[in-house]
Amino acid sequence: MTAQPQDRQVFLFLQGPHGPFFARLGRMLRLAGAEVWRAGFNAGDAAFWPGADSYIPHTGAVADWPDHFDRIVAERGVTDLVLYGDTRTIHTCAIARARQAGLRVHVFEEGYIRPYWVTYERDGSNGHSRLMRMGLPEMRRALENCDLDTPLPPAKWGDMRHHIFYGAAYHGLVLLANRRYRGFRPHRSLSVTQEFRLYLKRLLLMPFTALERIAASSRIRRGGFPYHVALLQLEHDASFQTHSPFASMAEFIEEVMRGFAEGAPRHHHLVIKAHPLEDGRAPIRATIRRLRAELDLHGRVHYVRGGKLAQLLADARSAVTVNSTAAQQVLFRGIPLKVFGDAVFAKPEFVSSQPLADFFAGAARPDATAYRDYRRFLLETSQVAGGFYSARARRQLLRLVVDMMLDPADPYDALKSGTAAPRQQLRVVN
Repeated sequence: MTAQPQDRQVFLFLQGPHGPFFARLGRMLRLAGAEVWRAGFNAGDAAFWPGADSYIPHTGAVADWPDHFDRIVAERGVTDLVLYGDTRTIHTCAIARARQAGLRVHVFEEGYIRPYWVTYERDGSNGHSRLMRMGLPEMRRALENCDLDTPLPPAKWGDMRHHIFYGAAYHGLVLLANRRYRGFRPHRSLSVTQEFRLYLKRLLLMPFTALERIAASSRIRRGGFPYHVALLQLEHDASFQTHSPFASMAEFIEEVMRGFAEGAPRHHHLVIKAHPLEDGRAPIRATIRRLRAELDLHGRVHYVRGGKLAQLLADARSAVTVNSTAAQQVLFRGIPLKVFGDAVFAKPEFVSSQPLADFFAGAARPDATAYRDYRRFLLETSQVAGGFYSARARRQLLRLVVDMMLDPADPYDALKSGTAAPRQQLRVVN
């Protein structure tokens, strides 16, 4: 395969976030003069791409995808690859082939700083991001001519209704209308039927979950005890699966609770906060109950399902996570943080290297100045205001990200060279 000259841009989209964002992005790129194609792998992909003439179905087995990708690139003269997340099988294969062919690779992800930003990078995200190889001195040099006022982190993750609705719709389409795609296999361990049921259950139970969360949060606020926060992630999330030392969320919970039992003062408590999209597929409650009894932590461990992280962090003594991006809110507030996995924010200037028991006994505070510089660098480069799931958030995101994709330089190099576009003022975009 040979990439086409870069003055003629042909974008090939693979799988994106649930919902219409990729379709809107493709339309904007066409208006800018680019050619746009979409490869789809199931009925959900097809339904959210309203252009049959630019849609390329892959109906064969996963093993047939590499050769099919090569043919698409050669026949359409593809110059740019666009995808959401870089760890699912069809994406890792395509990225490897694209690099060999000299294609640009555009990777979208949920924001490293959430909720009102998304991540846009070239070549890789999370543990594959260029940020993993960049230190604070390099970032500070790039910021020498910037005077961005760093906005405060919003108090909530965003509007879950849009995210959950599109997830349920997508998996429902795959479940009910996927006859054409007999070779399709989901990138997660659960079947499409199980995924659909979990999304639907989560959507229907949202009011009851909210009541449970309010009660748990009230008990913590009124308890009057010092507490530490453990930030959980989705067990099936790519960042957890690919860039962490744990095989399951239960393993992480056990590590944290044993370290807490060994090191924390006996009047301290532990708050275990679930991800806002936690749907019950991981045995979190059962694991906590078992370890609470085994480690004699009765009355000292609290479980909170989702909700506003800012309220919990207001009085937290420290926080621990695998590699959740929610840790950015921890660091912004100057709260000590312990990280177990590979993460773009795991810089020695502001993430603790103490053994876990020592961390709970008396954690060292992060370097607040270093973190502010790091956060400014992200907001000037890979963090783009907006979101994937609501119409207002998509509009705000598209105002800037299309030009970033058309720029020959990636966001980090654009800042260094002084060609980065002025950043938008943050607005709430639920």
